[in-house]
Amino acid sequence: MTDQPDILCIGSVLWDVIGRAPSHMRQGSDVPGRITRLPGGVAMNIAMTLSRFGLRPALLTAIGRDPEGEELITACRELGMDTTHVYRSADLPTDRYMAVEGANGLIAAIADAHSLEAAGDKILRALLQGPLGTTETPYQGLVMLDGNLTQRLLENIAQNPAFALSDLRVAPASPGKATRLLPFLTHRRGVLYVNLEEAGYLCQAEFTSSAEAAETLLKRGAKRALVTDGGKSASDATADGVITRQPPEVLVTRVTGAGDTFMAAHVAAEADGAPRVAALERALSAAAKYVSGLDAQ
Repeated sequence: MTDQPDILCIGSVLWDVIGRAPSHMRQGSDVPGRITRLPGGVAMNIAMTLSRFGLRPALLTAIGRDPEGEELITACRELGMDTTHVYRSADLPTDRYMAVEGANGLIAAIADAHSLEAAGDKILRALLQGPLGTTETPYQGLVMLDGNLTQRLLENIAQNPAFALSDLRVAPASPGKATRLLPFLTHRRGVLYVNLEEAGYLCQAEFTSSAEAAETLLKRGAKRALVTDGGKSASDATADGVITRQPPEVLVTRVTGAGDTFMAAHVAAEADGAPRVAALERALSAAAKYVSGLDAQ
């Protein structure tokens, strides 16, 4: 094993606290279920999937020096993550995400990623000041980036020379943070991975299909766009055209992390040399297995 990671994952690494119930839920529901706590966050979910595909990811994030942070760092290492370049702060608590899911999908969620936002560009030191790269000698590998970073920092990344040679893959952390990715349309840098709702926020429009959304993102300035629409379809738009595929039909048992799994599986497939259609199909298959719970068996 070399010291150089295969891919960088920049963004949220935190504790996921997820409550799941087998019944349909609505506002005010009080039902029996299961509550779990697992390492999560967009960057972490992507890194875990990449590890399962045989890649060695490095995390660039902020994790506190509190007991929760020490436990999280240990968990990351045990899962095959390189934590060498993680920014550790004694003044910032480890971030958390809390969600409630029912048989009818995600009911509500709260993401507390304030420490990541407060750390700012400190999490990028290894890319800006070495050893992974500098503005004069940019990093030339794959970089996965999530939208939990601040608008200012994402704007910086979208035009910073340190990322000029990177294969940059970008995803919003949630529909509410989708507009933070607008700099990547303006500066035409990176590949965008969004769902139909997030594409709507970015384009200030309503879409009826993933193909329509992906094509519109390309017209709005995206270098490349991949759009998912739950169990309906997923589309990949480039200057060579739009391709669309349907996901396998499965029984949905969980939804949190499905988009991250799709993104990581797609990147892993392309890193393995898969053409566009095959990469899209492999990503949809991986996401279907994830939401059905089959990947955990």
